[in-house]
Amino acid sequence: MKKVITYGTYDLLHQGHINLLRRAKELGDYLIVGVTSDSFDRGRGKLNVRNNVLERVEAVKATGYADEIVIEDYVGQKIDDIQKYDVDIFAIGSDWEGKFDYLKEYCQVVYLPRTEGISSTQLREESETVFRVGIIGSGRIAKRFVPESKVVNGIKVVSVLNPDEEEAKSFCEQFQLESYHTDFDAFIRGVDAVYVASPHLTHYNYTKRALLAGKHVLCEIPFVLSEAEAQELYSLAAEKRLVLLEASKTAHCPGFMHLVTLVKSGIIGEVVDVKASLSKMVEAPTRELDASQAGGSMTEHAPLTLMAIIKLLGRDIADANFHSKMQDGVDIFTKGVINFPHATASITLGIGVKTEGNLVVSGTKGYVYVPAPWWLTDYFEVRYEDQTKNRKYFYSYDGDGLRYEIQEFISMIVNGRLSSYRLRRRESIAIARIIEQYRNHTDVTEI
Repeated sequence: MKKVITYGTYDLLHQGHINLLRRAKELGDYLIVGVTSDSFDRGRGKLNVRNNVLERVEAVKATGYADEIVIEDYVGQKIDDIQKYDVDIFAIGSDWEGKFDYLKEYCQVVYLPRTEGISSTQLREESETVFRVGIIGSGRIAKRFVPESKVVNGIKVVSVLNPDEEEAKSFCEQFQLESYHTDFDAFIRGVDAVYVASPHLTHYNYTKRALLAGKHVLCEIPFVLSEAEAQELYSLAAEKRLVLLEASKTAHCPGFMHLVTLVKSGIIGEVVDVKASLSKMVEAPTRELDASQAGGSMTEHAPLTLMAIIKLLGRDIADANFHSKMQDGVDIFTKGVINFPHATASITLGIGVKTEGNLVVSGTKGYVYVPAPWWLTDYFEVRYEDQTKNRKYFYSYDGDGLRYEIQEFISMIVNGRLSSYRLRRRESIAIARIIEQYRNHTDVTEI
């Protein structure tokens, strides 16, 4: 039996893809098709893919040409697959002429003629709807959002809303937007979606008004500060068939996503403990140290640390208790212990106390170590008692990382997905519930 292997993303499967698969199949008796994973595409900076990996696999399967489909998930996998499956011929489109000659050491390499006049890029451009996005707020994170949005297809930031007209005008001029507003109703009429990057206590009101106006919403962390508010907003979004996504950038970056996948697959056995730390030093006067603006290490940092814990251990929380060092009504340091039926977790947070910002996931077979700053996950290690089995994983983390959450937000709108597996609505609600319990002084001890 002569085996042939080929690879591709196969986004928006078109006649060119089908022709290549047919030609590859004609080269032998058995065709293996490698389909790139979502994380591999994002890791290579490919953020414009419309269909997720499951949709792309089903599309390839439906052509009837693939005898076997594998997922391409890392650099160098082609060599591994060729040897693993005892492949005779590697086939790829002629637009890659010469790029895969290094595989000739392992098998025959054939460059197949591509179908002129059609490509996934062309189809995306022809069918692409560009969503006009307005930003609510013009602070530090909003200023990072605009440059990050420019590397994602299908989005154009056009407007900014800020009650302070001078700040709104300055932001608009700095980023050459179409307009700036101090009035919400005037602002909302000119956009298809909004990014809420305003102070914490305004998130609920702005998000609700945007949803009622029929706009999709990407809301910065902390999403809201109570479970009831979170449930209400997600229910409203679902009722109106609108996308509502919490902007937890770590949840969307390639490295952290793969970390969760590996841990869930049992690579370190049963998880029994997760430790997540995050801190930064700030000086007054600033919002982070202002009690009237819901400042404090818990509201600032818990959304990310709790996200990691809930993604790894689930939402079945038995109890939680916290110890905080307070200053002018704000927790400048908080240590929290969150217990699950079969595991425990802890968070260590600071805005006036500095601590090591790492993530450690302990299991019955080994542990995962993510060095500081773990929330910008581009590297982690899986470690065992037998150190010869240790493995290091490296990933790209491009720019400020906001591009990953922006890409997911736009993808959800385009494909009509109201929930993201990267951070599900029920997980976001669980985060809000724990923060609310803390703010209500449930099981909180002052140190």
